[in-house]
Amino acid sequence: MSEVRHNWSKQEILDIYNKPLMDLLYEAATIHRQEHDPNTVQVSTLLSIKTGGCPEDCGYCPQAARYHTDVEGNDLMSVQQVKAQALRAKSSGSSRVCMGAAWRNVKDGPEFDQVLEMVRTINKLDMEVCCTLGMITENQAQRLAEAGLYAYNHNLDTSEDYYKDVISTRAFEDRLDTIENVRKTNVTVCSGGIIGMGEALEDRAGMLVALSTLSPQPESVPINALVAVEGTPMEDIEPVSIWDMVRMVATTRIVMPNTQVRLSAGRTQMSREGQAMCFFAGANSIFAGDKLLTTPNPDVNEDMEMFKMLGLNPQKPFTKVSQPKTVEAQDSEYQNLGEKPKWTRPGHKIERNEAAKEKAKLSK
Repeated sequence: MSEVRHNWSKQEILDIYNKPLMDLLYEAATIHRQEHDPNTVQVSTLLSIKTGGCPEDCGYCPQAARYHTDVEGNDLMSVQQVKAQALRAKSSGSSRVCMGAAWRNVKDGPEFDQVLEMVRTINKLDMEVCCTLGMITENQAQRLAEAGLYAYNHNLDTSEDYYKDVISTRAFEDRLDTIENVRKTNVTVCSGGIIGMGEALEDRAGMLVALSTLSPQPESVPINALVAVEGTPMEDIEPVSIWDMVRMVATTRIVMPNTQVRLSAGRTQMSREGQAMCFFAGANSIFAGDKLLTTPNPDVNEDMEMFKMLGLNPQKPFTKVSQPKTVEAQDSEYQNLGEKPKWTRPGHKIERNEAAKEKAKLSK
């Protein structure tokens, strides 16, 4: 078993990231084989259950209401719609459904009750259920846990230092507080970030410091490549290279040996050879389906062809952590408290975000 450390320094992580590539790959692949089945990769399906209209100003996100993008908003999906999508995902090889809603934070009420019913429904299909709903309180996390939630996703996005150049409407500390609220339940934590947003290598290392020093470390860490969407503040940023992705995956695997490293957004820009390098370096999860919330993603049939070519097998559900039990709404110990937490609004201005907002006003 590899040692799990919670005291990595930024310089130590940078030294790993900048190793000669063959040495980096060898070390990462060795650790990966010690802790995981190298020929098994989890297939997850990401489903946007409420799209667009988000009040945040995340510089990478086409769902922010203040930017002018081609994203069409939709109200919260019904439980039956979600069940149908989950069944489709299961039949195509997915073992996990991650539901995303373009909310700043969860608000107690009918919509959250509907999401809880979605969680119950999918867990009863014997699939892992993950949600990404924005910031949540401890009570809300407990209600999700009772419903049968397997994982909660709340990405740090980048380092604490660079975060203020990406988002001004909520604080880095709020993200850590949400993760802490999830940790008070039996729900696993999924938290990672995006590379290619104009950050320095030191910021990539800083993000891994923040994640690896959490105790326990996240069970799941998505590594996303920025997908630059027209109308967002980051629309003109050039795609990150495959070598940056391989190095980031390998470094994450070394720093967090037990974690599921998820090769997430940006796969449409990667060749099969590039993705194979990421799997060798320690990635053991992908998102399948033609979209990741709102950005393009490889077709699931293409992914299954790639799996066959590489000799990879889809991971079965509940391989890492046992299936949670579902408590029905009427038997729930935790109830709607009508909470109205005051999450942080830092209030500083990010020049490129403001420029994108003004451009959107002119285009209306």
